[in-house]
Amino acid sequence: MINKRRSTAVLFGLLAATALIGPSPAGADDESTEPAAEPPKVELVLDVSGSMRARDIDGRSRISVAQQAFNEVVDGLPDETQLGIRVLGATYRGKDKKQGCRDTQQIVPVGPVDRTQAKAAVAGLRPTGFTPVGLALRSAAQDLGTGSTARRIVLITDGEDTCAPPDPCEVARELAAQGTRLVVDTLGLAPDEKVRRQLLCIAGATGGTYTAAQSADELTGRIKQLVDRARDTYTATPAVVGGTAACDGAPLLAPGVYSDRETFSEHRWYRVPVRPGQELRASVSIALDRPVNPDYGVLLRATAPDGRELVRGVDAGSGRTDVVSAGLRWSAAEEAEDAATPTPTPSGTQATRTVCLVVSNSFAARAGTRAEPGMPVELTVDVVAASPAPDGPDLGRGWVLLLLLTLAGLVTGLVAGLLTRWWVATWREN
Repeated sequence: MINKRRSTAVLFGLLAATALIGPSPAGADDESTEPAAEPPKVELVLDVSGSMRARDIDGRSRISVAQQAFNEVVDGLPDETQLGIRVLGATYRGKDKKQGCRDTQQIVPVGPVDRTQAKAAVAGLRPTGFTPVGLALRSAAQDLGTGSTARRIVLITDGEDTCAPPDPCEVARELAAQGTRLVVDTLGLAPDEKVRRQLLCIAGATGGTYTAAQSADELTGRIKQLVDRARDTYTATPAVVGGTAACDGAPLLAPGVYSDRETFSEHRWYRVPVRPGQELRASVSIALDRPVNPDYGVLLRATAPDGRELVRGVDAGSGRTDVVSAGLRWSAAEEAEDAATPTPTPSGTQATRTVCLVVSNSFAARAGTRAEPGMPVELTVDVVAASPAPDGPDLGRGWVLLLLLTLAGLVTGLVAGLLTRWWVATWREN
């Protein structure tokens, strides 16, 4: 009986402690051990259908511009990046649509790149057949396999899929729904509205970006940019989180990387627990995956739950014109009296402040630009030991400062007087 009563008391004690602590923050990675770092993986998928013969990019054919871009990308490829190349519509020259819509091959396997072999494979391509974009995307996802690192497909095409089903947009949604940690970026080589809508749909379904390339330089630069972005991918895929319209009820975040979506001129709220002696560091990046008007910006703020602003983030250049970022730092020591509402802990010795993070944007859509789904948002949260900046040299305050300034003035006047007397005496003698 005594043991039973003790067990019941222990159980109630644990429940009370849980109630005081509150809900556990959402973590970007619930596993106790971090996965081993993987090399960045990316596959370039090139449309080699008959329409790629058109000579409308700087007076050159679309395929020749794409081949030049591929060569420059391969030459500048970071050694650690694993690259693959897949083509569609490259081999079948006949009229049988059923057979032509199966025409997709991987000409360079995903892995460390043999530059000479890769460039030779691309140089031999000639525009030929149909445009099975959906099938090529599904095959490219299989080429990249699975793993803990988000993988990227860069699709370069000048035309709409001519082989659906499978519809390429549905394939993209299917891959995203499977949690394949796959991002598809699309590059359009033709100013066609139907093609643009299809490529926007593919990119939007997977959190990727769409770009229209109108020149050889634009195409080369954009492919390099996207391949470099694969190298910047986190070893753990950002956890999907849904911000709310107010701090109350916003998701509670632990240190990690999170992804969300935000529509034009929206505010999304999140909460982060910060203990005394700790410093909150947060950054946010929003990808411009659709046309927007100029004069825009992203704002990241930390506030108390009652709405008082603690610190406002500073805009940061990301080095890419398609991403706008901001970041902030805030220490609990900076707001000893206010800041956020303390949350008692079981021991009663520490008080955790709940800090609200709000991500805002001032984007305005151009005419005809879709608003849904929202633009991709990546939020990075970290809580570390506070490291205040060192103080500058202290020259004193009040009477001490006045005494120092007086002495400095007297010494300066004395030196100036002696130099003047010496100069006048020397001038009279000469």
